Amino acid sequence: MTPEPRRILVVEDDARIADMLDNYLQAQGWRTTVLGNGLQVAPEVRRMEPALVLLDIMLPGQDGVEVCREVRTFSAVPIIMVTARVDEIDRLIGLEVGADDYVCKPFSPREVVARIKALLRRAEGRLGAGAPPHGFRVDDNALRIAWQEHWLPLTPLEFRLFKRLLSRPGHVFSRNALLESVHEDFRDTTDRAIDSHIKNLRRKIGKLRPQGSAIVSVYGMGYRFDPDTEESVS
Repeated sequence: MTPEPRRILVVEDDARIADMLDNYLQAQGWRTTVLGNGLQVAPEVRRMEPALVLLDIMLPGQDGVEVCREVRTFSAVPIIMVTARVDEIDRLIGLEVGADDYVCKPFSPREVVARIKALLRRAEGRLGAGAPPHGFRVDDNALRIAWQEHWLPLTPLEFRLFKRLLSRPGHVFSRNALLESVHEDFRDTTDRAIDSHIKNLRRKIGKLRPQGSAIVSVYGMGYRFDPDTEESVS
């Protein structure tokens, strides 16, 4: 039985570009859904669980950066940002909020396809082994995380914080990026307050995981989850 083609969510308000991408991606064998308003994206990602999101930055309703921030609070779907802005700050902003890659307008359809294929291969490599190799399991419905089937005693804020770190092992998240993922609960105005929550997470994880928490400090930048690290670094 032939597997169903993977679906790409294209978010682009320029009808000409949207049609071009839609036609080209379908010609490559993918199914596509096209949206033109940023406010439509998060509900659609929840509903359809696409293989990848191609996300324009300049959108009506909600811009691509804010859309990416919102999607990253509940999904690790691969995201490629599309931007007409060529300065480095805008590119870094897109990646800071959880995007995996970006392309700049004007672009060739071949470049977009090449980036999609590369990103899907990376995602398949992360997911192909079935259960996460680091041993942690996230239960979104119950807002809880287990290590080898032992549930961690996490607060809702700690759950969101650790889930964000687990979503991209090896990726360095700044304190500001981590604050964005827990903003519903966060009441402190300083990003340094995130350090105390990381300390609590390390302590709770370390009680169950002999190798330590695997939450590593990166000096001057933030934190990353590194399952190959034997001891937490403070």
